[in-house]
Amino acid sequence: MALEGIKDAVRKFLRSSADYETSVNTFIKELQKTLIKSDVNVKLVLQLTRNIKQRALKEKPPPGVSRRDWFIRIVYEELTKFFGGDKEPEVKPKEIPWVIMMVGVQGSGKTTTAGKLAKFYKVRGYKVALIAADTYRPGAKDQLKQLAERAGVLFYTEPGDDAVGIAKRGVEWAKKKGAEIIIVDTAGRHKNEAELLKEMEDMAKEIKPNEVMLVIDASIGQQAKTLAEAFHKTTPIGSIVVTKLDGTAKGGGALSAVAVTGAPIKFIGTGEKLDELEVFKPKNFVARILGLGDLEAILERLKGIEESKKLEEISEKMLEKGEITLKDLYYQILSVKKMGSLRKLISMLPFSFAIDDKLLGKLDDKILDKWLAILNSMTMEELEKPSIIDRSRMKRIAMGSGTSVKDVEELLNHYKTTKTMLRKLKKNKKLLQRLAERFE
Repeated sequence: MALEGIKDAVRKFLRSSADYETSVNTFIKELQKTLIKSDVNVKLVLQLTRNIKQRALKEKPPPGVSRRDWFIRIVYEELTKFFGGDKEPEVKPKEIPWVIMMVGVQGSGKTTTAGKLAKFYKVRGYKVALIAADTYRPGAKDQLKQLAERAGVLFYTEPGDDAVGIAKRGVEWAKKKGAEIIIVDTAGRHKNEAELLKEMEDMAKEIKPNEVMLVIDASIGQQAKTLAEAFHKTTPIGSIVVTKLDGTAKGGGALSAVAVTGAPIKFIGTGEKLDELEVFKPKNFVARILGLGDLEAILERLKGIEESKKLEEISEKMLEKGEITLKDLYYQILSVKKMGSLRKLISMLPFSFAIDDKLLGKLDDKILDKWLAILNSMTMEELEKPSIIDRSRMKRIAMGSGTSVKDVEELLNHYKTTKTMLRKLKKNKKLLQRLAERFE
């Protein structure tokens, strides 16, 4: 799928010397041509581009923002809506046990993704089982067994080619073992399509999965529509994983799959390692499509003042209450990453007095990245109630974030220092006055 066409259209728009309306119309035509060539549903393409054009010609940009910069913001927002909006997909199982049936094309990275998915849920505290029901590809069972061992999860398979029977007995076995997440790996599509699709249908009837997850290679291109349709007609797709989104491919094949199945993209794979599976974020995905390297400065200019105000508002609320959670700290770190300066964050936060010059000298973007990884590996309960984090939880958090227990302890100690200083600040009017002056 030639997503380079979208990125090129953006570049041409920004460099165009034509009048604004002519430039908008040219961009819209290029966007339509690129998406339709890529087998994206024509009706959806027309609706998307109609929304962009209407907003572009009717909306007035904020003071100090050019119409061309604002147009890029509109394109960014509308494409983000197209992929599910700002809201991240729900990855928490709605019931226990939760059975996931993996389907996809041979070579799409389906078995590897099953292992990554097992690791994803394992580090979040779930008991996970992997069932190897791919009886077609030589070595598929052994590969999944090795992945299960590396992820530290339960594993089940049987010799022979009774894929449906293996899946059914495997799910029953996993339930008896107390598995909360059960992931069934199935055969990839091959030349014997009709037989395989019938096997998938029979398997779904037997194991009654809570979720059928379609795995799509990011570079699959124009085949995506046909393949997604075939899978969706056989076993309705509940979610999508885009694999091999490692910087070379732009994830174009997912466009057609989303359009055809109506299923949300839930995860993206960014490499071969077990921890290289991320929850899909529409904004980040759109950034890849648009080639955000060229547009990042524009978008940040539009967000800069807004982010700064949000950060100050949160800081003031924390001062008023004299309390802070790791969730607050997480938002603040994300904000400063967008604003580009750690020292700016420190100067704006209510606990800046708690940090001495020596510690401030050690803080850099690498530490921020490490802290973000640690916070991302925590549950929502841990972020809101850090007091529940014991040694066992620290080990799990460290494993999930690729850091050490010492790193987790360092962050928690910083949090405790911050919390103590906040309480002191609340009681000390002189310090509060000094802080207030910083916001003037």
